[in-house]
Amino acid sequence: MNLEITDLSPGSGPPAQPGDALSIHYRGTLDNGAEFDSSYPRGETLDFTLGAAELIKGMDDGLVGLKVGGKRRLRTPPQLGYGPSGIPGVIPPNAVLVFEVELVRIRPPLTA
Repeated sequence: MNLEITDLSPGSGPPAQPGDALSIHYRGTLDNGAEFDSSYPRGETLDFTLGAAELIKGMDDGLVGLKVGGKRRLRTPPQLGYGPSGIPGVIPPNAVLVFEVELVRIRPPLTA
C-alpha cells in the first residue's frame, strides 16, 4: 500500500516545501474511524519543520505542496506510520492511519 493523498480543499498561496516551518491542525484516526489524536480540542496547532523527520514519514510526504487554508486526507500505510511496533495502548501494530490535516501557516525556512 502506498500513501493515499486526497485534497479536500485547495488553499491558496505558495505550496509547502521541505524546510518550511508549518503550523497545522489535524485529526488522526485508525482505518476503522477510531480517533487516536486531534489538535482541535487542544486549540493549539502542531508546529514543525517539513521534511526534518519531526513527524511520521507519511505526514512529511503528504504535506508537501499543500497551501495555507488547504485540507488533505492522508491514508498512511504502516511503513510510513508507526510500523510493527505501533504505540502501545494507542495505535496497534501495523495500523493504517488516516489523518485529516489543515495547513494554518507557513513560515519561511530558517537559514544558518
